[in-house]
Amino acid sequence: MKQPSTPDPEPVRDPDPLPERLWHAVADGDEERAVELVHGALEAGVTEETLLLDIIAPVQERVGAEWAADRISVAQEHAATAINERVIASLAHRRPHTRRRAPHRGRVTVGCVDGEWHAFPARLVAETLRLRGWRVDYLGAQTPTPHLVAHLHRTDPAAVLLSGSIPTHLPTAHAAITACQAIGIPVLAGGRAFGPDGRYARALGADEHAPDARGAAAVLEAGLPRPRPAAIRQASEDLPHLADQEYTMVVQTRPQLVKQTLADLEARFPAMRGYDDAQRERTAEDLAHIVDFLGTALYLDDPEVFTGFLTWTAGILAARNVPAHSLVTGLDVLSGLLRDFPRTVGMLRAGTAALGSRPFTGPDTRA
Repeated sequence: MKQPSTPDPEPVRDPDPLPERLWHAVADGDEERAVELVHGALEAGVTEETLLLDIIAPVQERVGAEWAADRISVAQEHAATAINERVIASLAHRRPHTRRRAPHRGRVTVGCVDGEWHAFPARLVAETLRLRGWRVDYLGAQTPTPHLVAHLHRTDPAAVLLSGSIPTHLPTAHAAITACQAIGIPVLAGGRAFGPDGRYARALGADEHAPDARGAAAVLEAGLPRPRPAAIRQASEDLPHLADQEYTMVVQTRPQLVKQTLADLEARFPAMRGYDDAQRERTAEDLAHIVDFLGTALYLDDPEVFTGFLTWTAGILAARNVPAHSLVTGLDVLSGLLRDFPRTVGMLRAGTAALGSRPFTGPDTRA
C-alpha cells in the first residue's frame, strides 16, 4: 500500500526585513555581521544600487534620527556611520571583474562643500554614478574651494557635484559654485543644505539641483551644458539684498555677540553663574550655532533657514530634558544687541514666533 507523501516543510523565513537586520548590526557595532548581511543580499540577487540607496541609506538615516532622539550616543552614532561607510567600501572592492566595466559616460567630480564633514550622502552619489558608468573623482569631506578648482583644471570633468548637509556652509558653497562656473565647469548641487526643493541651489546660481543619487544620475544622463568661462561673480550679483551689509556685520561680530549674549543671560538667570566649565562651553556653542544660522538666513534672505534650525534645536533640547523656552530668552537678548539691523530683527522675531507656535516633546525626525 502506498504511503501518503509527507509535505515538504515550509522554508524558515527571517521575520525581520533586511534594513531592520542591518540596523541592529550597525547599532550593535557588529561590522562583520553588517558586511555578511549586505553581501548575502547581493548574492541573492539584490542589485548593488538597491543595496546602496534602498537598504544602507535608510539605515544611515535612522542612525541620525536615533541620535537626535537621544537613544544612541555620539560615539555610537559615529561607530554606526563608520560601519556603514566600510560596508559601502566592501561592496565596491567585492565587485566582480566582469562588472568593472570601463567608464563610458565621461568623468565627473563629487565632493563636499568646504567645512562639510557629512560625506556619507556624497559617497552614495559617487558609488551610484560609478555603477551607472561614470568615471568618478570622489574628493570626500570638506574640499577647500581653491584645491577643488585646481583639481578641475587638471581633470576637466563634465560636471562637479557639490554636496552639503548643513545650511551654514551655503555662503561657502556659493563661492565654490561661482568659482567652478568661472572656469567653465557646470555645478550640480545636492544635499539637505540646499533645501528640500533645491531653492537655495537656485538662489546661489547652481546649474542644477538633484534631491538624491538617482536624481543626480538622471541630470547627468540628460546632459549639463558647460557655462562659458567668465570672471567670478560677486555674491551680491545673485543676492542683491547683501548690499545692506547686515550679513557681514553679524558674521564679523559673531565672537562678541556670543560673549555678550552669554553675559546677559547670566544677568537674567543668576543660576547660570554656577555653571561648570563644561556647561558654559555647551551654552556658548549653542549660542554660536544660533548666530551662525542667523547669518545664513540673512545671506539667503530666508527666515526658514533660521526658524527650521531653532525648531529642530528645541526638539533636541526637549529630548534631553532641557526647556526649549531658554532659546526664546537668547533670541530676546540678541534682538537687543542687534536692534539697529531691521532684517536681522525680523529674523529673530520669526524665530521667536516659530518657537512659540508648537510644543516640544522631542525632535522631529521626519526626513
